[in-house]
Amino acid sequence: MSSRVKQLVTVVIPCYNEAGNIDQVVRGFHTSELVKEAFDFDILVVDNNSADGTAEIAGQAGARVIHEPRQGKGYAMRTGFRNIHPNATYVVMLDGDGTYRPDEALRLLEPLHHNFCEVVIGSRLGGKMYDRPMRFGNRGFNWLCVHIVRIFYRANVTDVLSGYYAWKRDIIEELVPHLYASGFALEMEMITKMARMKHDMYSVPISYHKRSFGTGIRAIDSIPILKMFAKNLLWTPRSKTAKAAAKEIVVSN
Repeated sequence: MSSRVKQLVTVVIPCYNEAGNIDQVVRGFHTSELVKEAFDFDILVVDNNSADGTAEIAGQAGARVIHEPRQGKGYAMRTGFRNIHPNATYVVMLDGDGTYRPDEALRLLEPLHHNFCEVVIGSRLGGKMYDRPMRFGNRGFNWLCVHIVRIFYRANVTDVLSGYYAWKRDIIEELVPHLYASGFALEMEMITKMARMKHDMYSVPISYHKRSFGTGIRAIDSIPILKMFAKNLLWTPRSKTAKAAAKEIVVSN
């Protein structure tokens, strides 16, 4: 029997009124196929003021649940990032609406586990889509975002608006102090700022399934996303985060 120590992964799932989907998402991380691999999963559901019992269902499915009353994915994710398990080596983000497959987390984690890169983004545009989950306009807007980010930020990614990510833990700790987006501009903010911070990012193909209701991004959401793209063209990270500076003081003393 192998004595290999498994690495702990905190999976951050932002949720707003996902009572019909969250149970299968949470339980999907505890299937036998995932458990057999090199990872254990700490499932963290961030309830974004749901009114349909999402938090209770997530807790019954085995998730650790915290609450973020400020509405918006950006607020929920920052709260989740600040509550990563202290022993976690990696961090995964995915939506709680059932559009992403939990078992495909292994596809994102493997390049990190073997030190191929620091950040992996699940690519819907480079993968498989089922039952036309993305409207023509949404797909076109995503392709536009991909191309301008690749050109202006030199980022080697193929899906800028994906909701499925995996990071090495230290990347999240460096990134979080620089995140300010409240809504769907969060993914654009993360991609562009990680590119400016010179983090090693790659995409892997994933499956994408149709939402049980509507589509996540509306036409009006494109405005803050494009504003975020333009704003960060001139952005540069602070030379040191407060945490990094504090570490240097401790070492020097």
